[in-house]
Amino acid sequence: MLVSEANGQLAEQTRLKLYRLMVECRALEQRAYDLFMQNLIKGTSHLALGQEAVAAGFGVAMREDDYTFCTYRGHNHTYVRGASMTAILGELMGRECGLLRGKGGSMHLTSTKHGAMGSYAIIGAHLPIAAGAAWSAQYRNSGQVAVCFFGDGTTNIGAFHEALNFAVVWNLPVVFVCENNLYMEYTPISAVTAVANPAADRAAAYGLESILIDGNDADQVYTTASAALERARQGEGPSLIEAQTYRHGGHSRADPGKYRPEQELKAWLKRDPLPMYRSRLLAAGIDPESIDRIEAETAAAIDAATETARNSSPPPIEIAYTNVWADGSAEWRN
Repeated sequence: MLVSEANGQLAEQTRLKLYRLMVECRALEQRAYDLFMQNLIKGTSHLALGQEAVAAGFGVAMREDDYTFCTYRGHNHTYVRGASMTAILGELMGRECGLLRGKGGSMHLTSTKHGAMGSYAIIGAHLPIAAGAAWSAQYRNSGQVAVCFFGDGTTNIGAFHEALNFAVVWNLPVVFVCENNLYMEYTPISAVTAVANPAADRAAAYGLESILIDGNDADQVYTTASAALERARQGEGPSLIEAQTYRHGGHSRADPGKYRPEQELKAWLKRDPLPMYRSRLLAAGIDPESIDRIEAETAAAIDAATETARNSSPPPIEIAYTNVWADGSAEWRN
């Protein structure tokens, strides 16, 4: 962890990196929304506008060879691991330049060369898989850590409890991160959960520390992530972190989000992680020109990525049946 010894705060370089990633994530998600409204992104998409601090904090803290597992709301988590804006937007638009040559789309972003091991559309399905990746790292003594992101609704799924149990029993190097945005699709998580904090309040049942953080505070996310990752690398086992945050829009682009109380929405919008962090940087005496430069460079980068992806060709029809089976066919069944 890069910390200034003089004041106990994160070093300026780290803070600027956190801010840059948040600005880039916001630009990427906003552009995805714009392209969807232009009918250039088909089907649906699940945006994380408002949740950028979680992705950025872990993105900066993680090692290059660590593993990321995330849900269908995974554009930012894939981007912070090193996938390009062009490849992500291209995938969303079903273009040849996409991460998966346009075959995966918004809900299945994957970039294994960057350690982004997939976005999973089935709620909770990726938690046991993340535990498996952590077991592999443990077996190989590689020092890698698997980080698994999921929503609050996942905490009521059996796979959540099964994965936590085995992670503790086997002392696996895995960090489970609940992005609690208060709603499981259209239903308030509080209406269907027996505890107030769906992840943190259940940690004790598996012998884990209860970790509840402000998911809109990039500094807090980063420091918490760094500690959990280091703990896992040192062989001290898994962690369960609940990051309280809020999505600015609905569950998906088909959802206007009108079920949320107006005052609740207004209160959370005032806690938007980007302007909050920008103000913090300025208050810390960081050069305003450095902040402005990040914003200007990001605006140019997202425009360039959009044009490249928009002008990319659709994938050739020949690849429709490739990567369907692990061995290229169904012969293994016989």
